[in-house]
Amino acid sequence: MPRPRQELLGVPMDALTLGETVQLCMGAVETGDLLEVGVVNAAKIVKMRHDPALRDAVTGCDVIIADGQSVVWASRVLRRPLPERVAGIDLFQRLLYMAEQQGRSVYFLGARTEVLDRMIERIRAQHPGLRIAGNHHGYYADDEAPDIADAIKGSGADLLFLGMTSPKKEVFVATYGARTGAKVVHGVGGSFDVLAGVVKRAPRLWQRMGCEWLYRALQEPRRLGKRYLTTNAAFVGLVAGEWVRSFRSAPTGESN
Repeated sequence: MPRPRQELLGVPMDALTLGETVQLCMGAVETGDLLEVGVVNAAKIVKMRHDPALRDAVTGCDVIIADGQSVVWASRVLRRPLPERVAGIDLFQRLLYMAEQQGRSVYFLGARTEVLDRMIERIRAQHPGLRIAGNHHGYYADDEAPDIADAIKGSGADLLFLGMTSPKKEVFVATYGARTGAKVVHGVGGSFDVLAGVVKRAPRLWQRMGCEWLYRALQEPRRLGKRYLTTNAAFVGLVAGEWVRSFRSAPTGESN
């Protein structure tokens, strides 16, 4: 079915709420149609400008949602509003709940083995009725990817969650998403670390303020601090440039 979309900095974004996205995903499981979910935040939009493979992988997804609050704010500044942030981890957790309720099976691919095991232990405690078809760590060689995709297909999993960093997860989805046989393929980034309790997620207030990135950077300042500051500054520059272009091209007398 046609969905509302907004073009934002060259990226076609689906203007959906979290509830609507969950409904879309579970509908795909019901009908047996493949639905590849792409999530976009400020850093990824910046990276996509210089990484054609990442851009093609993301824009090739069936649904693309705003994982970052800054993306939602930018959509409003540029007068192409998205209804709300649909955080990848929130979608992940909601889909786990729905899979348990509907008797659907899931597969987890990503993270280190010890993190993956810890996350699965916690998920089993929270969702005792959830059918876990299988799992595999994310530290595999590129030439192992086809066999992993075949193993996922053999597991019969309905939903596949990838806890890997960009662009590895996007490339896997684009290359092997259909081969896995899963009906929903969702790249959840660092969510495995959060659900395993290895990394703390920002409090709700920080999330609402759009400062979840800062909370994350404060936990690993040496690894993430410079990266976040650089990409965020570049994103602001992109939004400002697009706003200026739209202002100049607006008909005379139109207010921005």
